[in-house]
Amino acid sequence: MSTRRPLRPNSPSPVLLINIGQLLTLRSATHGPRRGSSLSELAIIEDAAVLCLAGKIVSVGKTKDAVRDPWFQKNRKKLIEIDCEGQVVLPGFVDSHTHPAFINPRLIDFEKRIAGATYEQIAEAGGGIRSSLESVRKATRNRLAENVLGALRSCAEQGTTTVEAKSGYGLTLDSEIKSLEAIKQAARLWPGTVVSTLLGAHAVPREFRDHRQAYVNLVCTEMIPSVAKKKLARFVDVFCEQTAFSEQETATIFAAAVQHGLEIRAHMSQLSAPGEGFIDSLLNCVQPASLDHMDYIRHDEICEMAKHETVATLVPGANYFLGVEKYPPARKLIDAGVPVALATDFNPGSSPTPSMPFVLSLACTHMKMSPAEAIAAATINGAWALRLPDRKGTIEPGKDADLAVFEVQDYREIPYWVATNRCTLVVLNGVISPEL
Repeated sequence: MSTRRPLRPNSPSPVLLINIGQLLTLRSATHGPRRGSSLSELAIIEDAAVLCLAGKIVSVGKTKDAVRDPWFQKNRKKLIEIDCEGQVVLPGFVDSHTHPAFINPRLIDFEKRIAGATYEQIAEAGGGIRSSLESVRKATRNRLAENVLGALRSCAEQGTTTVEAKSGYGLTLDSEIKSLEAIKQAARLWPGTVVSTLLGAHAVPREFRDHRQAYVNLVCTEMIPSVAKKKLARFVDVFCEQTAFSEQETATIFAAAVQHGLEIRAHMSQLSAPGEGFIDSLLNCVQPASLDHMDYIRHDEICEMAKHETVATLVPGANYFLGVEKYPPARKLIDAGVPVALATDFNPGSSPTPSMPFVLSLACTHMKMSPAEAIAAATINGAWALRLPDRKGTIEPGKDADLAVFEVQDYREIPYWVATNRCTLVVLNGVISPEL
């Protein structure tokens, strides 16, 4: 890959990418999130070019047409011209489920799991989510922000340009606010896009073990109103599980979120199935943007999800790292018409990876998604999971200039090369990284 002139760091650049071997635009006439056969529509242009100005995509087409255009001839000296030399370019990945606001890895949990302990056993012994609390509570906002920024940069190195970032490792009013402020601080220093989520209902902290309702009240009457007032998050999430929050507690927290103008997403069906009818109730009452994990979803729930625009966000990195044999039923979901997204679930306990290409590989090998389905799930459907489809997830005029360039000749190589980063360059809202 070659570039015609140096860049100004951290500012959107007028840039023309030319000689793209395969440009995966993902343009489609389909309205709404991709489902069924439309999940395989990549709308590939060969020997392509993309022009970006002021952080937006303004033109998409063939290289020969781009270089002959009178406007280009007149303004060529003002552009950063990148020769992609036949490589693959696709929309920047939209990682719609991450937990970056933590301090330390959970190495004791890692060793216990290797020795045979289950997720539930580790949690009951005081490990898991609760083992991250003390360090986050003690950390300064600046220290947390440094860690979040490091995670965002690692994501970008793998082709990700949009990240959903959750709190959830403080579980006090002050530490959850601090975590979201740290995410906001890091987001200002990263040229990509960050969408924040309050996950105060990640687990019941030890000090509330015998007073669960008091903690639910804290989330509903203090955390959610404070976050809404400070505009620190767009979404509220709840870990609805036997080891975390019940269906009734989840419903109560979501009602408070809606009351304060925040949108909904949920950890669902990761370790066990929720009560009969609960997913149907969520879909019809609070219309969540996304239900995530979905390992134990029932047939009737799949059928109900197919009627809605709520996205099933699958995170196979967690299944891989936890060493479980069961993966989310991607084929059943897709074949039934449920819109499916893919995300890393980047976190210190169950999925310590920022790599969307690795997640794509797991989706293909363990969930039998095709490479085309996996790429659409990681781009345009990730954008739908964050309710950003008007800005993210496809390469077409008017969208944000979010592009990822991969040193491969065929898009199917992206999930094929396991645990290998072939991403050579990303454009994040018009900012080119790394600097050329």
